[in-house]
Amino acid sequence: MKNIILSAKDIDKICRKIAHQLDNDLKKETHIPVVVGIMKGSINFMMDLTRYMKTNIYTDYIQISSYNGTATTGKVTLKKDLTFNVTGRTVVLIEDIIDTGISMNFLIQFLHDHCHPKRIILVTLLDKVCTRKVDVKIDYCGKVLKNNAFVLGYGLDYNEFGRNFPYVCALTPKEIKEIDKRTDKQIVNYMQTIKKKHRH
Repeated sequence: MKNIILSAKDIDKICRKIAHQLDNDLKKETHIPVVVGIMKGSINFMMDLTRYMKTNIYTDYIQISSYNGTATTGKVTLKKDLTFNVTGRTVVLIEDIIDTGISMNFLIQFLHDHCHPKRIILVTLLDKVCTRKVDVKIDYCGKVLKNNAFVLGYGLDYNEFGRNFPYVCALTPKEIKEIDKRTDKQIVNYMQTIKKKHRH
């Protein structure tokens, strides 16, 4: 992990900044807005972000899937629908990363067609513009990624591994191969070695 994309301090600054921007954006709402986390990757970001918000909110989660390992399949599947009625309310969608835009385009269209929100505000921690295939309007973004690196940590995973890292880093193809060929115990030892080399 030679490349730390966002340190824990960077992430905290982003959460504080976007929380303030959302408070200003939402202050004229007549109905309590609903903050919706896109599972599983956005949970860390959503929790830290909303902790700094002063606006009264409802929360809910939705889950879609299009990835297998490091690659998108191009086919989007809805795995968990909303449980809260967002009809007529502003929905703040929280995402960890937007890359091709295919999944987000699917989700936004689904919400408009089936849930009828007043409006949708899209927030993402990372925007990988270099891989965009479908235009998506992002309202608030933590950091734009100009290179097509596979990122891990702070909710972002590789086959469910690494979500609990307190920072976001880029995995090299060599590191991904090393993880693939190891057992659970070996993966933990390998990642501990890498962390020590790049500890902030």
